[in-house]
Amino acid sequence: MKKYMRVIICVCYSYIKFFFIRIFNLNNFKFPLINIVSPFTQIEIGKNSRLDIGKEMRVRSGSKIRVRKNAIIKIGNKTSLNYNCIITAHEKICIGDNVQIGPNVLIYDHDHDYRKANGLKNLDYKTSPVEIGNDTWIGANVVILRGTKIGEGSVIAAGTIVKGNIPPQSLVYNEKELISKPIHRELR
Repeated sequence: MKKYMRVIICVCYSYIKFFFIRIFNLNNFKFPLINIVSPFTQIEIGKNSRLDIGKEMRVRSGSKIRVRKNAIIKIGNKTSLNYNCIITAHEKICIGDNVQIGPNVLIYDHDHDYRKANGLKNLDYKTSPVEIGNDTWIGANVVILRGTKIGEGSVIAAGTIVKGNIPPQSLVYNEKELISKPIHRELR
């Protein structure tokens, strides 16, 4: 019973929150009537930006969707964001249909341009679009960096850092070796 009450609260909250976001962003925010979005989700839409949300999207607590000035984020139908995900666009991020995103996933289409004179101070960025194909599963604690294109049906294993083109139907993981060495301490 608790589960159903939580869903009803989230659906009602989503509609009210999205309605007010729509008022302040006019045609820059598209959403369907029914989504399950936690009340503890942040959504920011910058000037001349666009956020399109597909049908039946689910977003858990602590997630943040940030569309910066002149940027675009498109999220497909039946896509799910678990706890504490962050999606920040300065150019464009497209997430397909039926994408399952695990907890603590970070998706960025930009890097700080630290090589440019005063680049960090002036908040200059290098940007490249990010695209995630349909039916993709992204595990916990994954970081997806600018310029990444993930083909549909792919699985990104937990803790992976992804940059570049991933072909469709791929399993992606980082080879990790656990190293354990004894600590040699001085005796007094």
